[in-house]
Amino acid sequence: MAKLFDVAVIGAGPGGYVAAIRCAQLGLNTVCIDEWKNSEGTPSLGGTCLNVGCIPSKALLESSENYERAAKKFSEHGIKLENLSIDAPAMIARKNKIVKAFTSGITMLFKKNKITSMHGRGTLLDRQNENQLWNIQVSNGDQSEVIQAEFVILATGSIPRPLPLAEINNDSILDNVGALALSEIPKRLGVIGAGVIGLEMGSVWRRLGSEVTILEAQPNFLPSADESVAKEAQKVFTRELGLVIQTGVNINAIKQNKQQISITYTDSNKESQKLEVDKLVVAIGRVPNSKNLASDTNNLSVNAQGFVEVDAYCRTNLPNVFAVGDVVRGPMLAHKASEEGVAVAELIDSVKKQVGSNDFLPKVDLNVVPWVIYTSPEIAWAGKTEQSLKAENIPYKAGQFPFMANGRARALGETHGFIKILAHAETDRILGVHMIGPFVSELIAEAVVAMEFKASSEDLARIIHAHPSLSEVLHEAALGVDKRALHI
Repeated sequence: MAKLFDVAVIGAGPGGYVAAIRCAQLGLNTVCIDEWKNSEGTPSLGGTCLNVGCIPSKALLESSENYERAAKKFSEHGIKLENLSIDAPAMIARKNKIVKAFTSGITMLFKKNKITSMHGRGTLLDRQNENQLWNIQVSNGDQSEVIQAEFVILATGSIPRPLPLAEINNDSILDNVGALALSEIPKRLGVIGAGVIGLEMGSVWRRLGSEVTILEAQPNFLPSADESVAKEAQKVFTRELGLVIQTGVNINAIKQNKQQISITYTDSNKESQKLEVDKLVVAIGRVPNSKNLASDTNNLSVNAQGFVEVDAYCRTNLPNVFAVGDVVRGPMLAHKASEEGVAVAELIDSVKKQVGSNDFLPKVDLNVVPWVIYTSPEIAWAGKTEQSLKAENIPYKAGQFPFMANGRARALGETHGFIKILAHAETDRILGVHMIGPFVSELIAEAVVAMEFKASSEDLARIIHAHPSLSEVLHEAALGVDKRALHI
């Protein structure tokens, strides 16, 4: 007889494992199915984000930034170092230790919440009408079994978008997995793609001594960000960090021999160019991991781009089947996936208990999801950009304040960047907040809270912010919306 559960979650990334925990907290008998294996070949919960994404990349960014501080900035503080060097294998070992601690932590959370964990690939099969239960096949090598659940949450995440011209081997041509595991600092590093992964990995290895060239197909740098933030970022990354960033590039061929990799491409001026590197990182985005997620017989609706189609409440076209995270519409961000996982768990609980109404169904507002790029300086934003407000003919007013005029930023020695607030010209409601500067990954939270509660720029302007603190830059930007910033 098949094992029976209230909820089956397919995928144990930030969307899946959080959904499973919340379901269990609500008293639902929950199973989480995941096929991820670490470099040692053993099951490892946490998905891409924890194993080869968000967490390990931040560990390497911190290591590289510490090295740069020691090499270039400590002397300003009167701290003198001699014979400074970087031990790349030790840096990678530290990163691996952090990842292992967190993956083990999820295992412990599953045990604490009495969640059944099954290793293997989960495939949604058919639904038995007589008992309204879904059949899910769990395949692990030669072994396979079918379990049953009343509700199903699909949380299989995303995978790197392939580049037909470059076959990933994670030796010389790398995706995010290989870029996070380099044990030697390449003399010349090429990166295809100037998105989050490309910029973060390029920044790490540039600080450690690599000559880094980033090739981007889009004509504009960081087109999703506010234009003024993107321009400031490109200026700092090229002038201060030394990244070579080329936009409007068309890759023609990639050839490899034992010594180097040659990339021929057409630049933004339609002129032929050639780049020779020792290692190449391919970071041209990610695509939904939806292939073979469901059998053909149940007719799960998946669009041409591979996204599982859902409504505002993450409900698919199949009864009692939900989908969250990178496999559905919206930004491919771990925190968005987690919040969708929680919302779906609570929705399932209300359906099962037959409480609540459609007016109060839990859902995630995609308009206020914060975006963060963990470069140095960091980049963060939420809500509308200035260019989108112009395109939509929405009247707005803007306030902007630089970190250069902030005492705490001066003391930190991190003065690049600014914070900009965009508010409706008539109602003063905050429509968007855009930041580039030190620790803006933390500062953006205040902006998101304000936007969630429909605050005005005047609301932020009237709140007392500690002095000296970086948050004062947000305060001054709010004052600037009304042309009354105090320190500029």
